[in-house]
Amino acid sequence: MTEEMRVWMEVIFNIAYLITIWALVILMLRARPAVATADQPIASRLLWMFALLALGDTGHVGFRVLAYAAGGLEANPLLVGLGAFSTAVTVTIFYMLLVDVWRLRFKQPLGWAGIFLLATGIVRLAIMFLPVNQWGQVVPPQPMSLIRNIPLMMQGLGVMILILRDAYRYNDRPFQWIGWSILASYAFYTPVILFVQQAPTVGMLMIPKTLAYVLIAIIAYRTVYQPQHVQPQQKPLQTV
Repeated sequence: MTEEMRVWMEVIFNIAYLITIWALVILMLRARPAVATADQPIASRLLWMFALLALGDTGHVGFRVLAYAAGGLEANPLLVGLGAFSTAVTVTIFYMLLVDVWRLRFKQPLGWAGIFLLATGIVRLAIMFLPVNQWGQVVPPQPMSLIRNIPLMMQGLGVMILILRDAYRYNDRPFQWIGWSILASYAFYTPVILFVQQAPTVGMLMIPKTLAYVLIAIIAYRTVYQPQHVQPQQKPLQTV
């Protein structure tokens, strides 16, 4: 694949992704009045999760598209860096909200595990404001890229374990799929964190990683926001 083809593939995917994720956020917003009263707290958190994800990624992939249009990534490093910073902040809050979705969905106390995951998110937010992150660079520097992503991996994989544990305990198929989708997203993201400095084409793994988030949004919408899929909250046994 030539460099020009790779750029066009990324640009087309980024635009299609932004249209899709914002469309899902709008669908959630429009469908929210029909959500059962018992599901409103979860619906509210899911709406905020994906609105923040869409907003952050509008900065991330949207700014990359603008950078390509303005002469390329290397010619616009600050634009690319600001986009990366925006999505780094919003995805951290995304997982903090997902911890609360897990708590509400399965009627669990926050407990030490939930408190730890929330605290990990706060630590990551603090790390990202340090000057050594060098957000003005196109390729994130090591070892700072790894350091700031370790708390995110702890967040994501930690809440994944909680979700899968309780989803299988209660035979909650939608959240089983959500749990496995989180795992898939990190499986694609980890090589990017570790090797993108040495092999920039590894960054293409961000495409399947992003698709995993789209799948999570679709499952969340079908499970909570579509009235025909909403059931009483006596037991978390909704199906997609």
